[in-house]
Amino acid sequence: MRRAVVLLSGGLDSCVAASEAQHRGFRLHALSIDYGQRHARELQAARDVARALGAEHRTVRVDLAALGGSALTDQAIAVPQDRDAHVMAADIPPTYVPARNTVFLSIAAGWAEVLDADAVFIGANAVDYSGYPDCRPEYLRAFEEAARLGTRRGIEGRAIRIEAPLVHLSKAGIVHLGLERKAPLHLTWSCYLGGRKQCGRCDSCRLRRKGFREAGLEDPVGYEA
Repeated sequence: MRRAVVLLSGGLDSCVAASEAQHRGFRLHALSIDYGQRHARELQAARDVARALGAEHRTVRVDLAALGGSALTDQAIAVPQDRDAHVMAADIPPTYVPARNTVFLSIAAGWAEVLDADAVFIGANAVDYSGYPDCRPEYLRAFEEAARLGTRRGIEGRAIRIEAPLVHLSKAGIVHLGLERKAPLHLTWSCYLGGRKQCGRCDSCRLRRKGFREAGLEDPVGYEA
């Protein structure tokens, strides 16, 4: 069976991406990154999702909080709340973590080489998203080319593919795909804050709630607001 490394944050998008990879016949190796995020609660969700999917799961520690520069890694920077979707997409928000997907994909590509895996799956989305430059298709294509040039598999003509099955879907489309793939959406955690319940007010919560609302479905997780 073909193998794939799946970047699994524990959120809605990565859960659906993992379920799609499984649907395509890949044996899943789920990779989560503990990067010093304030919402470390998502790591437990990632473990729960990986277990539900029957995937091998590994967590790697990379201290991006030592660099700062993001509301997700620096407690002194406020996480935006109550913003409309068009405002979120207007500029790069303070929740952007500098070079995060480049770091994550590099680690995932390294593990893929160790496993002799054919692909790395990532839940990046460029439709209903918060303006992150490293979620765009052109970035993902560029990273795939860099991995081809900089890995043994690439040099041998067996390049690791970077698969982003959600990149052109709306959040409602992601919800529908998750239901079709029987993804364990009830186990996911999308909130940028680390409370007992998801806040319902940060950009990630609001985009998630918008997706379920537009899909005409009830979100299986609870919110504070």
